[in-house]
Amino acid sequence: MVITPKIRSSICINAHPIGCAKDTERQIEYVKAQKQKRGIKQPQEGGKGPKTVLVLGCSTGYGLASRITAAFEYGANTIGVSFEKEGSETKGGTPGWYNNKAFDKAAQSAGLKSVTLNGDAYSNKMRADVIEEIKKMGGKIDLLVYSLASPVRNDPEKTDPATGEPIMYRSVIKPIGQVYGGRCLDFMAEKLTEASAEPANQAEIDTTVKVMGGEDWQLWIDALSAAGVLSQGFCTVAYSYIGPALSHPIYRDGTIGQAKKHLEKTARNLDEQLKKSVGGSAYVSVNKGLVTRSSAVIPIISLYLSVLFKIMKAKGLHEGCIEQIERLFAERLYTGTDGAMGTVPVDEEKRIRIDDWELRDDIQAEAEKSMAAVNEENLREYCDIEGYKHDFLVTNGFDVEGVDYEKDVARMDVIE
Repeated sequence: MVITPKIRSSICINAHPIGCAKDTERQIEYVKAQKQKRGIKQPQEGGKGPKTVLVLGCSTGYGLASRITAAFEYGANTIGVSFEKEGSETKGGTPGWYNNKAFDKAAQSAGLKSVTLNGDAYSNKMRADVIEEIKKMGGKIDLLVYSLASPVRNDPEKTDPATGEPIMYRSVIKPIGQVYGGRCLDFMAEKLTEASAEPANQAEIDTTVKVMGGEDWQLWIDALSAAGVLSQGFCTVAYSYIGPALSHPIYRDGTIGQAKKHLEKTARNLDEQLKKSVGGSAYVSVNKGLVTRSSAVIPIISLYLSVLFKIMKAKGLHEGCIEQIERLFAERLYTGTDGAMGTVPVDEEKRIRIDDWELRDDIQAEAEKSMAAVNEENLREYCDIEGYKHDFLVTNGFDVEGVDYEKDVARMDVIE
């Protein structure tokens, strides 16, 4: 069958197996080139970077980029966890399922150990399964990347008395205290639309913190620590976003922002805990804004990102997931001799800021001017519509360079 993107309500609901694999391979080639450029040593070359890495939320975006960087730039063995729909001969799987298959194939070819677990990362069973795999792989991990982005979470500690099932929490993207609205970019139709969000009630705030805050991250570290599988000097990093002032009412000061503040508080607590137990550390890395499933429908965000991309590309500062994470590893975390952990630069809240280029004063000043000036007649003057559209499609394996999208795909369960 010939596979074309199916887009419903600004969400692509299918994936192209070959495209997903090809883009994963592109990211792998990027970090291999960066390894040579930076002169990074892998373990067999005397490198002192991470040797065994666990990535929670490994299949797409920043999580996939983290696993790729750890493996193909630093030579680490990796364990990845994600929850994916598998492809069958006739029915497609999720993009992450194909990405994972491509990663595992490349890792095997490179002689790297790679274990990918498909299931609920919030569950105690998955924690037990991961601990078992760590022990098989060598006994301890040097780095845990926490990159889970699910809108729902099953609480492993609490059950519904009526059903006996774990209580499920759902996150919402809403402001707090007031309605928030603004213009959005409909990039497929190339027009501006209006969107607004009603303020969250306290229950919605609480459940969003339950899903996207630091509670589950803490549970993971506690379980791994109790099992004795954290190496001396172990580090853990969780990902976050702050963004520009114009988005703060819906993001930083909204429900997601409350969850991210909880995540940051958890990082500080974990940092103290790990320093005492294994001489380790914990950080939140604040990353750059990128196209995601949710960004297309959050008021202002899609328009802001398309404006931002145009400005940053003109200045030679634009980065995608793989460029951001490679820079995080090489210029923030592993800056010591032969790639050892170095002194990590942080802001006054002890956060790593890899969004530094996005929030530069000159970038933000130009973005504010463009946001004020843009209208439907001058969209292409101020917005990187093609770039935004490309990033949206690539996430699901479409618009990837080198893929023949007119070619018949015989099976939906393979990536060749």
